[in-house]
Formats: sequence, structure tokens, C-alpha cells
Amino acid sequence: MEDPYIWMEDLNNPKVIEWALNEDRKTREMLSTLAKKIESRIAEYFLMPRITVVTVTRKGYFILVREKDCYKVELLTRDGEIIELVNSKEVGDEIVFQTIQASEEGNRLAYYYSHGGLDEGVVRIVDVDSLELLDELKGSIYNIVWIDDNRYYYVRFFRTKPAPDGVQPPTSRIYLREDGKDIMVFGEGVPTSHFIGIIPSTDNSKALITVSYGWKKSTVYGGKLEYPETWRRLYGGDFIVHPVDYVNGEYLLTTYEKNGLGRIIALSEPDSKSRIVIDEQPHILQEAVIVKGKILAHYLVDASSVLKTFTLKGNLLHEIKFNAPGTVRSLDSNGHEAVFFYESFLVPYKVYRFDGSLKIMDYREITGDFSIEEEWTTSKDGTKIHMFVVKKRNVDPKNVLIYGYGGFRHAITPSFRSYIIPYILDGGTFVIANIRGGIEYGERWHREGMREKKQNVFDDFKAAIKFFKDRGARVIAMGQSNGGLLVGAVLTQNPEILDGAVIGYPVLDMLRFHKLYIGKAWVPEYGNPEDPREASYLAKYSPYHNIRETKYPPTLVYTGLNDDRVHPAHAFKFVAKLKDVNAPVFLRVENESGHSGASPRTKIKEYADIMAFIYKIFEMEP
Repeated sequence: MEDPYIWMEDLNNPKVIEWALNEDRKTREMLSTLAKKIESRIAEYFLMPRITVVTVTRKGYFILVREKDCYKVELLTRDGEIIELVNSKEVGDEIVFQTIQASEEGNRLAYYYSHGGLDEGVVRIVDVDSLELLDELKGSIYNIVWIDDNRYYYVRFFRTKPAPDGVQPPTSRIYLREDGKDIMVFGEGVPTSHFIGIIPSTDNSKALITVSYGWKKSTVYGGKLEYPETWRRLYGGDFIVHPVDYVNGEYLLTTYEKNGLGRIIALSEPDSKSRIVIDEQPHILQEAVIVKGKILAHYLVDASSVLKTFTLKGNLLHEIKFNAPGTVRSLDSNGHEAVFFYESFLVPYKVYRFDGSLKIMDYREITGDFSIEEEWTTSKDGTKIHMFVVKKRNVDPKNVLIYGYGGFRHAITPSFRSYIIPYILDGGTFVIANIRGGIEYGERWHREGMREKKQNVFDDFKAAIKFFKDRGARVIAMGQSNGGLLVGAVLTQNPEILDGAVIGYPVLDMLRFHKLYIGKAWVPEYGNPEDPREASYLAKYSPYHNIRETKYPPTLVYTGLNDDRVHPAHAFKFVAKLKDVNAPVFLRVENESGHSGASPRTKIKEYADIMAFIYKIFEMEP
């Protein structure tokens, strides 16, 4: 197909940047008056402390906190003392802390950060007691696993250059780091678009490795932590499987090969005989950990978290439900106790400790006259679609902002979104649609929304939109990344059902996504544009290729020049082509943000502009 804007894929071309920044300037000028009124109100909630990672060690609990205008890593000791270990201000401006990992004893801390939300960044390893910088790694690094205080494994993701064994990117390999030297110990020959992860067993005796092909299938390997030559294939196939732990001479794994809802199996050593520990439940199993010889399992029930405890023989002991729909995140165990945090639409975080009973360690929540409701609608093929509806109590949903994603086994569950609180207080309604492509209802739910079945995702979202339109509401659709594809597809297929569209950091050119940045990694999910059959169904819904002469609602497309995962050209090309048909489309471009986020200051301004656009369409006053 002819591509008149292929030149916009070259970010080294000054004309591309000049065009993009000129469009950005016009958009910001249009929104500036409203955005200034909204910004301080969003900041009030955005700058509240937010916990993003919590992990448990013998020394205590390591917590990654975003607080006001910076990120902090804190240690909550066994004595209850809080010690600040690292502050992003010490690293520089526009720094985003992505994650942290600590050694079993708590003597070593690894923290991963990047500038302006880039995926590629820096891992620093420090001595927790002295805060001495012991090591530093650059690139796309993850899964630090300590053998002892001086040796560790890590995974390196090859984004743009081939792996040392010649395999083309994207792909990954496990390295041993010792005395400043790196030795590749696992992954040689693992093909393109396969990704590797490694975790230790809680007793630190075993390495548990996962090799995944996209979000479609995986294989688990295991062996003695200290000896990579013992790592062998344990289990896998054309389904997803993840390691849980190694307990009493058995490897525990979560597998999704039956009906795709997840069960836990045990593989004995050395013969690898398997037995079912916990069979499939009515709801999707998200993850599990071992605590004091018991299994703590995390399930989703209508996209909301429920915890269950089982014996190692699979007998149900307890079920733990929360007061409101919410999400368990960062579940971590050292075998003796587990920690996690819970969040919801009105709860930035509640940190829990579990050692047989559940205890709240810290929490923060928003109070007010809010209502969280759940609704159902029916998709084109009769599939029931679940929705969360958040608004002020006794307010009719007349101005509806609906959010969706629909892909990559990613469940859209309740979370605290600072930018929607002022909007709800001003009478707006926020909706999440749990559409196919995610994992809300199991692997079948995911597979019904991928590759040649991707249209199901768009039909599900349209059904959710029409649910509110049929009740007299105005509706703006919002999505980011793969969710940007979702909104772009609905916009180009049925623009008449939308009053507005907000499309962030999107994938929009489905015939060239595999040629831009790490897009080749998404071929298992979307299909291969190089294959004529698969290119045919991709072309049918590719938003960029389905723009036509018709009436479109006001549309805001936003992206960041630091996005090194989804190329900004997706946004640029889409906006340029919409302008060719005189659509009311606006582009916002952030210099200091990427796919992994941005500094608090930058995100607040971005959200203020987004919400100003939404207020403008709905004719709301902040």
C-alpha cells in the first residue's frame, strides 16, 4: 500500500520534528486556559505518595515510592524504622524509577531508572548499609538474581542489535556478573521475539527460568541456582506457563493449557512426574506464592482481586476478599511472609503483610461521595462485557470517559488514576470496559481478541460505548499503547458513535509496526504483516489505512519523543492523514516522556492537557 507519510518515521529528519512540535504548539495554545485551571487540581492527587513496588527480605521491606516531584526507595526495617536509601533527585531531572529488587538478606539493592520514561536505562546496585555504589549496568536490564553478595545473574534485552550469538533483535539472554565481567550463561540460540525471565526459589537453591514467545506460549526451565549447566527444560507447550517456587523437592508451576483459567502443578525431581495441586477454579489465576508451607493464590473475579490460601495438597483454607473492587499488585514472598499492595479507584495504596493472617502496614485513600458500580453489556456476537462505572453518587452518567485496552493478556483492573478524581467531582463519569484480548476471564478471553480475531476487541468496546450512548450520554473513548490502537480502530470504523477520542502513545500502522523499534515482538499478538493472509486482516482494521472522507469527532493524539517502545511515527502519520480529510485532530508531543512514563511534573502537565481537551468537548467547567 502507498504510504504518503513514511518519511515521518525518520526522527533524525528535522522536518519531522519541526512539523510535530508545530502541531504540539497549536494544541497546547488551544488548551492552555482550561489546562491551567485543571493542572493544580490534578497535582493535588497526583503528588500524593504512590507505592509502585514492595518487596520483602530478612532485613525488612523495600518500597519504591513516587512522592511529590520525585521517586524514593525506602527500607522499612524490622524495628519499624523507615530509612530513605535513594532519591531520584540525586540522579538528575526528569528521572523515572521503574522498579527495584533486593537480595534475600537485604544487603544489596538494585534500582532501575531511565531518563524521561525511556525503556532503556540504568541499573545501579548499592550496598544497603553503606549506600556505596557497587555496580552499574546500562541498557534494557531486568531480573537481578543474587547468588551471593558479589555475584548475580541478570537478563539483557537486545532491542536493536543482535545478541552475541547472532540472533536478530528483539531477544534476550541471561548473564552472570562477577568481578565486573559478564558471561552469557543461558539463552544461546533462543530465537527473535522470544523473551527470557529468571527468578530464584524462595530458599535460593534453584533458578526458575521462563522463555516466552510473545504473550502466546512459554516454557519453564529449572536447576541449581549456582550452576547454569544444570538448568533444564521442565514444562511448556503452546500455552502460557510460569514458575511459582521450588518446595519439598518439587517445582510448582502455574499453567494455562486446559481451559486457560490457570492451575498449579507440581513436578517432582529428578523424574519430572507431574501432579495437579490446584485445578482450575471458576476464575482466572493471576499468580501464586508460597508462605509458611501454604499457597497464597491471586485470582481475578470480574476483573477484581481475590486471594485464596491452599495447602500444598490443594485443599482450600481461606478466601480473602476486599471491601471494594481493587487490584493486588507486587505480590512478593520470602517463604516466611508475603507482602503486596492493593489499589482501587479511590485507594492509591494499602500495603499488606501476610504470614497466615492479613495485616495492613500502611494505607492512603480518598474519601467523598463517590459511587463505584458494575454494569454488563452484550457484544456483537453475544459475549457479555463487564464494566466498572465510577462517578459521584446520585449523578446520571451524562458525560462518559470510557477507557479500554484489549490485548497482550493485560487485564484492566481498578487502579488509582489521579486525573479522573477532579473530573468525577465535576460531574463526569469514568468507565473501564473489560474487553477481550486481556486476561480478565482467562486465556480463551485473550485469544478471542488476538490476531485474526482482533475485531472482537473493537466490537466489545463499541458495545460498551453504545450502552451509554443509548442512555443519552456523550462519550469520549480513551486508550493508550495497544489501547490507542483500540480507540483508533473504533474511531475509523464508527466515528458516529463517539463524541471525542483520546489516543495515547499508540500503535496505529498495522502494516509497518514490525519495522519500527521493537514492534517485531508484537507479531505473535497481532500477526505478521509480511504474511499475505495475516496482512489481509491487519489491513482491514489498521487505523492509519482506514481513514476516509467522513465526519470525525474531535480527536487528541498524544505521544512522547522519548517513547522507544512504540514509535512516535504511529501518532504523527495518523494525525497527518486525518488532517488530509479535514478531521478536527490535535497532536500533543512531549519531549520528556516515554512509554514507561515521565517525571511527576511532566505527567501532571500531560494529564492537564488531556483533561482540558475532555472538558472542552463535554463543555464542563473545572
